[in-house]
Amino acid sequence: MSPATTPTGEGPPNAPGVPARLRHLVQAPRVDISIKLASRKQVFTTLDKIEGVASVTATADTYFDDVEIEFVGTARTFLERLTTAAAASGRSEAFHQFLKLTQPGLEDHYPEANILKAGQTYDFPFVFGVPQQLLPRICQHKVQSPSVRDAHLQLPPTFGDKDFTDQPGELNDMAPDMASVRYGVFAKVSKVKSTDEGASRVSLASRAKKLRISPAVDEEPPLDAGGKDSEYVMRKEKMMRKGMLKGKLGTLVMEASQPPSLRMKPNSNHDSESRTTTMATVMLRFDPADENAQPPRLNCMNSKLKAVTFFASSARQSFPTKNASSLDLSQGIHTEQLQLSSRCMANVEWTKHQAEKPADTNARRDSATSFSGVGVDNNIPQPSEHYKGKTYYTARLLVPLTLPNTKAFVPTFHSCLVSRQYALKLDLSVSGTGGIAPSLDLKLPIQISQAGRQDNHSPERPAGAPPAISPEEEAAESESIYDFFEPRSMSPPSFSSSSSAPPPPPAAFSQEGQQGQQQQQQPRSHSGSRTPPERRTRSRVPVLGGGGEKRRRGRGSPGLFGASAGGAASSLLLA
Repeated sequence: MSPATTPTGEGPPNAPGVPARLRHLVQAPRVDISIKLASRKQVFTTLDKIEGVASVTATADTYFDDVEIEFVGTARTFLERLTTAAAASGRSEAFHQFLKLTQPGLEDHYPEANILKAGQTYDFPFVFGVPQQLLPRICQHKVQSPSVRDAHLQLPPTFGDKDFTDQPGELNDMAPDMASVRYGVFAKVSKVKSTDEGASRVSLASRAKKLRISPAVDEEPPLDAGGKDSEYVMRKEKMMRKGMLKGKLGTLVMEASQPPSLRMKPNSNHDSESRTTTMATVMLRFDPADENAQPPRLNCMNSKLKAVTFFASSARQSFPTKNASSLDLSQGIHTEQLQLSSRCMANVEWTKHQAEKPADTNARRDSATSFSGVGVDNNIPQPSEHYKGKTYYTARLLVPLTLPNTKAFVPTFHSCLVSRQYALKLDLSVSGTGGIAPSLDLKLPIQISQAGRQDNHSPERPAGAPPAISPEEEAAESESIYDFFEPRSMSPPSFSSSSSAPPPPPAAFSQEGQQGQQQQQQPRSHSGSRTPPERRTRSRVPVLGGGGEKRRRGRGSPGLFGASAGGAASSLLLA
């Protein structure tokens, strides 16, 4: 074999005029990899297709054994612990590779004899799909409730990646340096090298293309923010006075419930014309000290958004809280507050109500009005502690909320190591006399969700395909749903004293024989309703890299951003 055709995996060709010691340094073989995406999207969301080509070019003939292209997602955290005890001080780190999809079928694009010809470019196509959720094996640690595990199996957004946020024109996502979530397409060319200790895999070249992922997040039910130990303040009472060293005017009550989520679009952070808005409703009640007292004059309502980031060096078993983070050395917290708006409320009209009758504590309340701070009728707040059972006043305040376009916002999420939550602060100032200007403030939970892309469809059925069930079957399922909510009879059963035999089954069941008796013995649910019929479930399988996930036993690959991770998606690794 001529020197020009010798694979450079063993050594470079002879070069005249170059000393033998410098020959390898001057003509060292090099393999270059470039990754190009077919789409120009700046942000990828759930079910988006990530398609592209990895191009491999060698400066000299090079032998290789394998080409790998993977879609990888990682999370990394670290904490600096400064305590008086030297043994407890130091830095703790955690790394979690929660996503790894491998492109199959690359062997079909290998050149002859697995040799990369000098100066020739070889293209290896790949296609991945952003999955809807992670595999169950990603979160195998102990959790306090199934809802925690469900949250950890949701795809987290790109978070704290300085390669994106430090670019000119990019917005800061308010993430601390101690926490990051990163995604990318990773391509690698390697070969097997024989040594005295055995065969080992050597990387010839590698390249990573970072991606910005912002998955679709549905709006969650309102949080249970009640209780004395809650971090949120849903109701506030304040005694109003007529002036300095004067008598009491009455008690002002301010309360609100969790507002609807701020629902973003997939490209909201990169579209200056896109505005994410919602509306918060605040209820006021004024219980006067006497019949002649009038409600106070309102000034301004200030609204602020607080972004809270939780991070930990070990997998969390529950949803993070501020109190738990302050007591646990393995958890950290970072907060940042943004001003949303300041609106004048001087023109708010008060509604006068007559003395209300005492509520019947034995009456059964509907489940839709389970919030203890709001009355059953017209969402009127409950009386204050100083209410005397006479005339009172109410008012309703609507507070528009809009996310500012000076920051990049990520949806609310909870992963094994990193979480992002939001809280809404409402501060109402009231006009006073004698230099006294009292104020009331609330702290409400609020969620930022994100809608999916409208042109995305389920991977199991293409767009325009006929529905999985007929309209008649869908109507039958709808009827079965209403049957589920029918009330059951609470009357006691009647037994005949003349005979101990059980009563015969109804006529509708007797026609079906034994099958009717089995239907009659259906168990009841705990809520007093019948057990819902079994419904058809439509599985939504995430699009993998061309059709599957390739696992190699005993073959580790370097992590996407410098950390090592072997095989499929790894479990929690602590430094």
